[in-house]
Amino acid sequence: MKKIINTEKAPAAIGPYSQAIKVNNFLFVSGQIPVDPQTGEIPASIDDQTHQVMKNIEAILSEANLNWNNLVKTTIFLQNLSDFATVNEIYASYFSDAYPARECVQVSALPKNVLIEISVIATEL
Repeated sequence: MKKIINTEKAPAAIGPYSQAIKVNNFLFVSGQIPVDPQTGEIPASIDDQTHQVMKNIEAILSEANLNWNNLVKTTIFLQNLSDFATVNEIYASYFSDAYPARECVQVSALPKNVLIEISVIATEL
């Protein structure tokens, strides 16, 4: 069974895709960029952008009745890999113990010229 997950507490999709899709016990969350869902604004710093992305992911997880402990895989896209240490520290603060599998890659550009995008996969425990 496939179910679309959508919340107004995260930015609306800016293309032909869903915020997230739940299939059986898995939730596939589309890449989230640091757009504030209320104002549409994008913070300037990598610190603030990372926190906004994590808040957007958290809102989608919550809409699906899941949380950070349910994550099994994340992918981080950075416009500049030199931001890795900062992003890593902020990212780690959202987890208690069991970190999901992850990769982090540098890309040449991201939507709306943001500095970071993160996609995740979660599962019901």
